[in-house]
Amino acid sequence: MQIGFVGVGAMGAAMAGHAAGKGFSVLVYDNDAKALDKAAVFPIKAASGLQELAESCEVIIVMVASDAQSEAVVQTLLASGKPPGSVIVVAATNHPKTMIGLAQACREKNVGLVDAPVCYGRKGAEDGNLVSLCGGTVEDVEKVRPVLMTYSRSVEHLGDIGCGQLGKACNNMMHWAACVANYEVLALARSCGINAQTMRETLLKCPARNTTLERWDTTRFTWHEKDMDLALDVSQSAGLALPLFGMVDQLVKRLGPDRVHALLYGEEAEYLGQPITARSLSDVTENS
Repeated sequence: MQIGFVGVGAMGAAMAGHAAGKGFSVLVYDNDAKALDKAAVFPIKAASGLQELAESCEVIIVMVASDAQSEAVVQTLLASGKPPGSVIVVAATNHPKTMIGLAQACREKNVGLVDAPVCYGRKGAEDGNLVSLCGGTVEDVEKVRPVLMTYSRSVEHLGDIGCGQLGKACNNMMHWAACVANYEVLALARSCGINAQTMRETLLKCPARNTTLERWDTTRFTWHEKDMDLALDVSQSAGLALPLFGMVDQLVKRLGPDRVHALLYGEEAEYLGQPITARSLSDVTENS
């Protein structure tokens, strides 16, 4: 089976490389020539454009940065005469509503669509250890499963089209909530005389351990505004109040990798404009 990848940035290139390494013939396209040049380290072939991908590939993975880009790529593939029975997979993180609209356009051309955003980020892509969260028909998901498994530890079919994106939103919500919780917990430890990094390493051995805390040193705090806006938009459409995540949405915007580094290793740290002053526990509790 020949498969295609649209978007070969850091993650897309690694994913395409794993697919090629598992025996698939891989054709790739990116409108950034530099990205194509970097991806050439993998045993893949660059296409002349989306038209060639549409004509040649039975399954095409779309790994781009935004909803608008996903829409443009899918619509262009369909307009290029995508063969009936083929499947387009959107591995980018987008709004479920975008997927539902694109699925309708695909159905009109007898082309399948699966939304399959991934968890574990760049490191997971490099290691071929992602988790693919899928929405779509059983037939379409099963058709693309062997391809997705080349770069995934697990492929989870969560429901109809758009459910993969909703599943990714749920994962992201937990991640950003953990970011806030981790920061506040370590700020308390530091303000009461426990070294924040020591407390972190200890918590990783306790039931409070979480993957976000494990990767705390490398969390880059990218996409949090987009992730939380999507989650809260869907919850409003569902008529479901999520007061905790309304607070998370506001608080996580005050954090970032520099603040985390300062909390763990710096001489000075702050939270919400308040200095986190390291004192002994006895001094803290003296007036309690």
